[in-house]
Formats: sequence, C-alpha cells, structure tokens
Amino acid sequence: MLNLHIDPHHAYLPPPTSRRASRLLAALGLATLLAACGGGDEIAVTAGSPVAVIVNGQTVSSTVTPALRYAVGGGLSGMAAGQSLVLQDASGLTASFSANGTYTLLASVPSGTPYSLSVKTQPLGQSCSISNGAGSISSASITNVQVACTSPFLRLLAGNVGGRGSSDGLGAAARFNGPGYVAFDSQGNAFVTDWGNHTVRKITPAGLVSTIAGSPTVPGFANGSGSDALFNGPQGIALDSADNVYVADSDNAVIRKITPAGLVSTFAGSPNNFGVVEGTATARFSGLQGLAIDTADNIYAAQASTGRFSIHSIRKITPAGLASTLAGSSLVGNTNGTGTTARFSAPIGVAVDGAGNVYVAETNGHSIRKITAAGLVSRLAGSSNGFSGYENGTDTVARFADPQGVAVDSTGNVYVADTRNNSIRKIAPDGQVSTLAGVSSPARSSGSADGQGTDARFNEVFGIGLDRAGNLYAADGSNHTVRKITPAGLVSTFAGAASVSGFADGLVAAAQFDTPRGIAADSSGNAYVADSGNNVIRKITPAGQVRTIAGSSTADGSDDGTGTAALFLGPRGMAIDSAGNVYVADNGNKRIRKISPAGIVSTLAGSTSGYADGAGAAAQFGSVVEHVAVDSAGNVYVSDSSNNRIRKITPAGLVSTLAGSSTRGSADGTGALAQFDAPQGIAADDAGNVYVAEYFNHTIRKISPAGVVTTLAGTNGQSGTADGAGSAARFNNPSSLAIDSAGNLYVADTESSTIRKITPNGVVSTVLGIAGRNETSVGSLPKLIDGAQGLSITGSTLYITTRQGVVVTTLP
Repeated sequence: MLNLHIDPHHAYLPPPTSRRASRLLAALGLATLLAACGGGDEIAVTAGSPVAVIVNGQTVSSTVTPALRYAVGGGLSGMAAGQSLVLQDASGLTASFSANGTYTLLASVPSGTPYSLSVKTQPLGQSCSISNGAGSISSASITNVQVACTSPFLRLLAGNVGGRGSSDGLGAAARFNGPGYVAFDSQGNAFVTDWGNHTVRKITPAGLVSTIAGSPTVPGFANGSGSDALFNGPQGIALDSADNVYVADSDNAVIRKITPAGLVSTFAGSPNNFGVVEGTATARFSGLQGLAIDTADNIYAAQASTGRFSIHSIRKITPAGLASTLAGSSLVGNTNGTGTTARFSAPIGVAVDGAGNVYVAETNGHSIRKITAAGLVSRLAGSSNGFSGYENGTDTVARFADPQGVAVDSTGNVYVADTRNNSIRKIAPDGQVSTLAGVSSPARSSGSADGQGTDARFNEVFGIGLDRAGNLYAADGSNHTVRKITPAGLVSTFAGAASVSGFADGLVAAAQFDTPRGIAADSSGNAYVADSGNNVIRKITPAGQVRTIAGSSTADGSDDGTGTAALFLGPRGMAIDSAGNVYVADNGNKRIRKISPAGIVSTLAGSTSGYADGAGAAAQFGSVVEHVAVDSAGNVYVSDSSNNRIRKITPAGLVSTLAGSSTRGSADGTGALAQFDAPQGIAADDAGNVYVAEYFNHTIRKISPAGVVTTLAGTNGQSGTADGAGSAARFNNPSSLAIDSAGNLYVADTESSTIRKITPNGVVSTVLGIAGRNETSVGSLPKLIDGAQGLSITGSTLYITTRQGVVVTTLP
C-alpha cells in the first residue's frame, strides 16, 4: 500500500516503484503525468490551479483538474408540514429530512462508485417514491434524484391489516370474504366461491386473483358476464371436462354455469323457487352446498336444509340437466342403505373418484360416507352415533367435528376439511385416518400459521380441492384466505391475508395486537393503543416500533403500579393531555386509569359498576366504559354508555354528570333533560365543547360548556351513509371520534366501514372507505377501512385502529 502525506499544497510520495506510483497518480486523475516516478517524488497541489509533479528535481506540469469526489442528492417535494422522511443508501448511510426542497444524502463519493437511494421511513400518512434513484458516479455531482410524496395515503403503522375483503391482486394483496369451496381447471387455475362477496374468483398458478363473475357485496340473481351477473351466497364449485365452471348458487336455489369466456347462465333449477323436485325444467333445489363432477360430466350436489324444505340428500344432475336423487331423503338420520333408504345429517361436502364413487362430508353426523355408483351408502370413517371429537384411527374409532369439505386423489386417498377441529385429515385406502395438517392438540384450536403438519393453523376450513400435482388447496373461511398443502403436509398461504391476533412487540408488521381499541397520539407522533384483548397499553413510535408500556399480556386485574406491575382488564378508550398523561377507559374494571409520562399507572376515578358522582373511588360508572376524551384544561370526559350519561372528571378526580339521565332516548336539552342511547365516541375542542357519537341513534351530538346538548349531524333512528349538512346526513352506528385543530370532527362510521368528516357547521363528507366494502387496504386513496375502533389526530395525521393493527393517513 502507498502512503500519501498531504499538506494544503503538496502531496509527498514515499519511495515507491514506478508502477505503483503510476497507479496512484491514475487513481487521482493524473494518468497523463509521469510515466515513471522514482522514490521521494513530490506532487505539488494548489487548489484551483494546474497540477505540477517534481521528479528528481525537475517539474513536469499538467492541466488536470482533480475533481475526484462528488455529491449525490436532488429534490424533495410533496411532504406534509411537520412530517419527516428518512432516506438511505445501499451502503447503509441514512439521513432525515423535515422540509421540501433540495437535499444531499451522500456528500462526498469517489468517482466510479455506484449509488442506490431508497425510502427507509415514510412520513406519517404519506407515500414517497424515488425517481433516478440508482446509478454510478462519473465526473459530476448527482442532483436529479427526485423524491415525490403524495397524500392522503393510508399506511400501516403497526400490526397487520389482513382479513376480509373483496380486492383482486397477487397473493397477499388479494382479499376474500368467507371463501367456501375450491376447484381446478385443466390449466391449473383455481376457482373459488367467495360466499360473503357473492362472487366467483379465479386464482392463477402464480397466485393472481381476479373476479370472474358477480359483484362484490351485491347479492341478487342475474345472468350475464362479469359483474353484470349476480349471485346470492354461492357455495359448491366444480369444473367439467371442457372447463365450464358450475356453481351452487345456494340462496337462489339454482346451479349456475360459467363458460371459459365468462358467460353466466342457469344450468338447473328455478331462481328463488325452493323445493325438492326431480326432472329437467321442473327441477327444484333447496340448501345447495358442495358440488362434484365425474368423468362423464355428471354433477353431484349435496343438499342440506331444514324447515319447510327439509332435505338431507345427494342429487345427481346429468349434462342434459336432468336432476334425480342418488341417496338420502328429507328425513335426517345416519343409517346406511341404498338410494332414498339411506339417511344423512347435513351432508355438505362432496367429491367423486374415477370409478364414480361419491364421498360425502356429513357435517352434523361428524362422519365421512361413501356412495357407490349404484347408490349404496356406507360409512367410510367417523362415529356411527353422530358423536363429534378428534381421534385418528380406523372406521368408527376415528372422530371428526363438523367436517365440511372432502376431496379424493387418483390413488384413493380421501382428504377431509375437519372444520371445527381446524385441521386437514387424510383417510388412506385401508381406512386409516391421520392428520395431514393443522392442530392435533388441543383439538379445535384455531389460528393462522403456515408450517409443517401440525405446526400449521387454520380457522374453519370449508371446501378443499386437489390440483394435478396432488397439492391440496383449502378455503380457510374465517381467515379469509386460500391455503396450499403439499402431499408432505407443508402449509403456505396461497392467496389472501389473515387478520392475525397475538402479542408481540416489534417493528411495523412484526408487532401483533389482539383487538386494539382506543388510540391517542402525542405531539411528537407517538401513538398509545389500548390493546384490549391482551390487557395492555402499547406505544408506537412514528417509525412503527411497538413496545408495551403498561399491563401484562398474561394477567388481568386492577393493580396500579409501573410497567407489568400495573394490571388492566379489557382497556378500551384512550386520551392524552398536553402534559403527556395518558388516560385509559379500563372497561372491565369500570375505572378511568392514568399513566404518567414516567409510566406510573394510577386510578383517577371509579371502582365498581353503578352510578355515582363523587371523588376518585367514590364515583361509579356503568358496565360499559369505552371512550374518553380530555380538554385543554385537563378535564376528562367519559361516555358512560350503560348509564346513558356523559361524565366529567376534573384533574383532581372529582366526577360529575355533564349531560344525560337514566332515561334512554335522543332528546336535546340541558343537563339531565338531554337523553342519549348508549353514547360511545367522545371528543373535546379547544372551546370546551364536547362531541358524542351515538351508536344506536346514528347521530353526532354536541354539548356546550354549559351542558346544552344539540344534534350536530344525522337524524335519530335513521341509519345510512348519506353525506350532507346536519340532519340530512346519515350515519350507520358511529363509534369513535377525533377532532383536529380547525374544529373538524372525524367519525369512525363503523357499520358503513367509512371515516366521515364533519365541519364545524355540520357538513358531512366521506373521507375514507366505501360504504359496504368491509376491508382495510393500504395505499393511495381512495382506500378501504374495516373495523375502525379508535381515532386520534396529531398535527395533520389521523391514526386509526383496525381489527388487529394501526393505520395512518394525512388529513384531507
């Protein structure tokens, strides 16, 4: 290695070889200078001047400008005021920027060095993208790396936003709502009945999900193509040799046909004409469930219904549409026999093998039955007395619990979706029952976890289907996902994303919550969350780092103290004052708790369930205490839902009743003359006004500092999602409130799955979500929101707790 000693004007080369000196000079951009340098050579460098090199007492000059190191940066635009952005280079260097304009991330980088910039931390509620973010430095600084931020944008802050929905997309980006049954075409595409969305979905082998028929959340009956066709509670699905898709349109009492071109028609039955009638044009169905198709394209349909059209049978429909009963009747039972002499108890799933044998998942009979092509019914596995349970073994030793799906492979193995046991069972040709995947102990334990065999978790698997490679695909209904199980029992999530509950601190998606409810954000952008199912209070930094600051996930109680020494029971509402004190509506304990900035938990007011004003523990709140707010003077307001009152707590802990009485209603007035019906969300403005979301009255009320109650928006008893001014607006079970610095209210309109905005003069608009679309999806707005439980605002950022996570967006 060469050592180069530098002062402000000269560089001294210790005795090197000529070749080594030349390499050094070339690296310095002086390759045109001396081809041979001896020991003791001196390079004279004068800033802004040509370079001279003295060799053996002689000076050799060159007009070389030694611009050897450069900067990398560009422009930042669109970032909201008060927010910050963290950029990073592939080398790991990071820098934070808090204002729009020009920026420099890499200040001094050698020529020829590659660079690659990315966003490490997004501004809250925004999405920033980079253009010209990668390249290699040559002979000038890089100034064209542009960072553009857009808003509003719904972003995951912590936890997860999986669960029900109706979005198409690739893999985990797709959403389902109670997927029911799965079948495959000759190309390896999976077709899924999305029961809750009233649609039929297609999943390519690469996991790309699309909707081929039906309109999300719109039940009905109509033939046609794409979203023009309507279904009502589709269940079973099967494909014939020409890749036509057949669907048991259960609540319409018909079997529909979808051609490969996407045209939907009615194959058998009469729309909304329920019954059990054989024939072609006269055929009638009731309680359609699973479907299967044999090699001759005959359809087998499981029927299970009670009431006026009680039926527990397997029907056969020829390619010409002729319907007949293969086995079973209107009588419930569990006896074997031939044809209509056999009895079933809620046959749900159905599959057929190459020999024409039909296999039935008998849900209420907790067994798997087999029907020969001649109609002879026998019991393949499970209790002969209708007993449920979990047991591997053969014949009647084996136990199932509400099996609903069944499939059979080419070697005679029968696979069972053992629904209430949350497992996939396998019945070998010799009758031996084993567990392929899902929990084995304790039985019926649910969850959503990929993994090998019994390490995997499901939550109510309904239908199952086999691809040509022998992989099973399961409609994991209550996880709203489609899972893949290899022949070796390895489980992965093929499409959709589950809403995973649990308890884990960590960064963004690594964190887990169990029913987060209230949320309160401080002026620094830290959010405090009442993790109700875990009985703890969590803190989330602006970067999404989650940690538990009070309570224990393994114990509940009412103890005061610090950290895990403090105990909560189902905490819900949250509020924070200007001094950083956090207030918690500890619902299970009927108390209002206070957490100081140092983390010390104390009881501000409340003791046992009841109704009493007074100081501290002398005060009593009702059985449901879910929402709190705090004003600029440090007064805490409580929605005392069970007592239909709004309560006020001074900083000293003195509780009084601000408005309402024991009489339920929706009357405006002053103090006790006003009436509420289970008030929920609550917020306070800087002028001392208090706002209340009335869940059952579908209204937003305002209480002046003098206790005068008026209706700000909505009309008592009239639900809906209409925007408008005052009483013209409609809400659908509003639950939570937050208020910004300009006095605009934001409402979690729970049952409509939207976030609404109310201006100070009562004009209502929808700012997030689409009415009826029960899904949380992050990205550029408009986006969807589902299960919003808590709202909080700091600066220009709106925080929202969803079913198992926290999302943020910038206020419109």
